[in-house]
Amino acid sequence: MRIAITGANGFIGKNLVVRLREAGHDPVALPHGLDVAQLREAMSGADVVVHLAGVNRPETEAEFVAGNVGMTELLVEALRGLPRSLPVVFTSSIQAERDNPYGRSKREAELVLERYRAETGAMVAISRLPNVFGKWCRPNYNSVVATFCYNISRGLPITVSDPATALRLAYVDDVVEALMGFAAQPSAHVDVAPVYEMTLGELSSQLEAFRDSRSSLVTGAVGTGLLRALHATYVSYLDPSNFAYDLVAHTDPRGSFVEVLRTLDSGQFSFFTAHPGITRGGHYHHTKTEKFLVIQGEARFAFRHILTDQRHEIRTSSARPQVVETVPGWSHDITNVGEDTMVVMLWANELFDRDRPDTIAAKVLDA
Repeated sequence: MRIAITGANGFIGKNLVVRLREAGHDPVALPHGLDVAQLREAMSGADVVVHLAGVNRPETEAEFVAGNVGMTELLVEALRGLPRSLPVVFTSSIQAERDNPYGRSKREAELVLERYRAETGAMVAISRLPNVFGKWCRPNYNSVVATFCYNISRGLPITVSDPATALRLAYVDDVVEALMGFAAQPSAHVDVAPVYEMTLGELSSQLEAFRDSRSSLVTGAVGTGLLRALHATYVSYLDPSNFAYDLVAHTDPRGSFVEVLRTLDSGQFSFFTAHPGITRGGHYHHTKTEKFLVIQGEARFAFRHILTDQRHEIRTSSARPQVVETVPGWSHDITNVGEDTMVVMLWANELFDRDRPDTIAAKVLDA
């Protein structure tokens, strides 16, 4: 499909153009400053028009009218001269419901498109977006999420005027998904979902938690929903010089132990090394469970039931990816039986608590 886009170089436009190209479509940017004839020529052969262009932080109120209403009138005039009526989706704003210069200009732009729909029968969808956030949004401009992500990730101060201020947020990937859905099958309604709600104080606290996770190693539930979107957005504002961070290696004559990641409700991840002939472990747990994966070298896992004295042994190596689980009530250890340093990944189902470690020393082979 050939999709003509105003505002293609803006925040939403950049994300949309990338996704359209990934899907094999042909996005055509309609640059600011074109006259009617040039716009009409640029839209020649287009299947759909996505109208993203607008002004939201001008120096004068008149610029709201020129940038939002004037651009829409110019676009509609160009559309009227095409051989067929093209479907148009317009990203308006929830501010259109309010009596302020920006909101009034957005509502007037909506009316221009509604008249075009009434006159031509063209499919026109108007989507009133809340605050949109995501990668490539300009910080210190009109998005508090972008500003907070940028500043917090760089150790710069932020201003939280009223922590209780309510925010309604939409993630740019969800906006793009809705716009692509319109392009594929134009309809009168383009609903962006989900729309998230949180306070300004909650936003700042969550982004600061992302920042602090590098030292605490604690990462929240960033795999779904709002936290997934916010986490991806926060990371996208990292300066390249800050893409990596160091971990603490606890080293002794046996090898080293490094914690990698701690979660609030799904345990923690780490890895350890052991020199040839070294045995690590020699303890049991009442409730804690673990999963081990040898990613370099050869290992012998030894187990002993602490009541029955039953023994069990497992040999594994990096040549055969295999997870070995520790079982409550069984003492266990792991020995490097290879000729090189052994490296083992480890997941434990709970965070280590020094006051309640649930780790009781007990020999395995020499009990």
